[in-house]
Amino acid sequence: MPLKNYVNIRVMKLNRDESGALNILLIPLIIAVLCFFVSLGFGIWAYAERTDYKNNSDKKSEAAAAVASQKVSTQKDNEFLEKEKFPLDIYKAPAEFGSLEVSYPKTWSAYVSTEEDPFFIFSPQYVPAGDETAQALRITIEASAYNDAISGYDGQIQDGKLKATAYSLPKVPGVVGLKFDGELEEGKTASLVVLPLRDKTLKISSELPDRFNDFNNIILPNLVFSP
Repeated sequence: MPLKNYVNIRVMKLNRDESGALNILLIPLIIAVLCFFVSLGFGIWAYAERTDYKNNSDKKSEAAAAVASQKVSTQKDNEFLEKEKFPLDIYKAPAEFGSLEVSYPKTWSAYVSTEEDPFFIFSPQYVPAGDETAQALRITIEASAYNDAISGYDGQIQDGKLKATAYSLPKVPGVVGLKFDGELEEGKTASLVVLPLRDKTLKISSELPDRFNDFNNIILPNLVFSP
């Protein structure tokens, strides 16, 4: 083999060997650099968090204490308001109105009308004026028959605005009617119980969602009348 060709072959082999060696060394170098930057980033983040905690720990503790104190205060206020509702006041309607007997929180006020369709309104502290005003508790004795009264809600039920379920008062289990929950009127969410009362219809409703708890746990369980 000519000397020139031999030299060229050796040079090419040497270049390939050096390139392979460089590639093998380059991979751990890249990994080492990446690990360094990751460690550096983590260190900067940890230092920033530590500095923030050190500088703002007092403010954060004060804020947390204020929130906790507010929660305790609100809880105590709610417990006080609940206790103030008892013992319950009782309103008794005349026999001509089914001897209706309503037990309601003593912190509420009552308004009674005994006109053609008698109605009874109860609300915390004072009774808002106006027949269209939403009330915590509204009880009406309508001259219409029960079947006619409930048929008036068929449209809202079909539209999905009202949900109707069979219902009877715990203290008057022999009288079964319907309980409606949902949008009773345009823009008015209510819970309404409709019951037959002889040849008339008894309607008991709450039109204030924040009073539904009182309605379901105080008013309905204690309400009685003579069928």
